[in-house]
Amino acid sequence: MMLRQTRDRSLPPATGVGLRAPHLAEVVARRPAVPWFEVHPENFMGGGSAIAALISIRHDTQVSLHGVGLSLGSSEGIDAQHLARLRSLVLRLDPVLVSEHLSWSISSGMYLNDLLPLPYTEEALAVVSRNIAQAQDTLGRRLLMENPSRYLGWRHSTIPEPEFLTELVRRTGCGILCDVNNLYVTEHNCSAPAAEWLAGVPAAAVGEIHLAGHARNAIDGGEMLIDDHGDHVAEPVWHLFADAARLFPDAPALIEWDSNIPSFAVLAAEARLADARRSAAILGVAYDAQVA
Repeated sequence: MMLRQTRDRSLPPATGVGLRAPHLAEVVARRPAVPWFEVHPENFMGGGSAIAALISIRHDTQVSLHGVGLSLGSSEGIDAQHLARLRSLVLRLDPVLVSEHLSWSISSGMYLNDLLPLPYTEEALAVVSRNIAQAQDTLGRRLLMENPSRYLGWRHSTIPEPEFLTELVRRTGCGILCDVNNLYVTEHNCSAPAAEWLAGVPAAAVGEIHLAGHARNAIDGGEMLIDDHGDHVAEPVWHLFADAARLFPDAPALIEWDSNIPSFAVLAAEARLADARRSAAILGVAYDAQVA
């Protein structure tokens, strides 16, 4: 088994921004004062101007890779070509963090345009553990595994999600990416208490926190929350972030915004707001927008 990097301690517990295509040229030209950027590696696995721009940005600013295509929950295993391309990108960029999702998206060689939920069973635990171990050994990096947004629950799930993640950490040495928006969406949709999740995972394993907006959709006379990353962070999610910041004070945070993408100035302001709210939470005082 290869020696893996566990954490780059040069990344402070400050809030970064998810860097998307509409802002790539602006960031290259202006070099805004953002502590770090996170990108989806699948958008940079080819050649051309996109990867050249990202390499240029990487000279000045830390970059994290947040994958959406490894499908670590697939029982048929990891796509070897995809993993090899990801390894090449890791070697080129030397990212400060590498993360993926607790989900699956590939079946019989077909890629599905979604991050699909897993049943939390002993069988699924063995599959995901095997795939994470293979990915980490190939990449030479520890992966952070993100909790998914859930819209339904599997009847035959036998392991609560925090226990599932905790066992993944124990078996593979992976870390955890705590997405507080996903926790709120899942709590609303599936009655899974976010506070129990936060208390149930090993704090030392949490290496990053994600923040994002969500949409509210009417369905069958009720309301379902959709994790669309298309709006400002909602106030209940900020409250969960405060709890997470107190529990995981060393974990850097990130603003994700993937639909209805605003100007970069809006994203940077949301990141500054996250830093102000984190500081208030750690100090144990109520956040006051007028003071901030």
